Amino acid sequence: MARLCLSFLLLLSIIYTSSATAAKRSPAGATDFIKASCGATRYPNLCFESLSVYRSTIQRSPRQMAQAALSVSLARARSATNYVSMMTRVEGIKGRDFQAVKDCVDNMGDSVDRLSRSIKELGQMGQVRGQSFIWHMSNVQTWVSAALTDENTCVDGFMGHGSNENVKAAIKSRVVGVAQVTSNALALVNRFAAKHH
Repeated sequence: MARLCLSFLLLLSIIYTSSATAAKRSPAGATDFIKASCGATRYPNLCFESLSVYRSTIQRSPRQMAQAALSVSLARARSATNYVSMMTRVEGIKGRDFQAVKDCVDNMGDSVDRLSRSIKELGQMGQVRGQSFIWHMSNVQTWVSAALTDENTCVDGFMGHGSNENVKAAIKSRVVGVAQVTSNALALVNRFAAKHH
């Protein structure tokens, strides 16, 4: 009888462990994790909308979450850089407006570079711990923060009135969108750093 009870308990234990593991890997578990993590960002709805498509990659990993957020930010920064670059060729943009667009192209190029370096650095960290972890994370945090500053500097260059309000509004709209996902990425990078500090 005791042997039967022991076998039954062992079976229950295996079933519980299997279901707990499955729940951890399930898309629903990943979705809840992403939603909860996005709650720590400045733009939680945008965060969830842009990252939920990566739930099978993210699972319940703060590192994968930060990596996915940086990838989204980089993709949008590249797209915005191409768009702003095309705007330098729009007829009628001259003087202060042209200079603001040109400066924005430079700022966005810097942002793309810093986000690329951040993704590479985070990707190479693997099982790094201790002082080495702190050093690598500090690099990532610095670069993402600088990328966000670049994006905001671009937007600030379009303050005030100029002759091409439509072009300026279109550029600002795109770059503000990039700055929002970069802000979210920075929050998720900081969250990952805090959990592994």
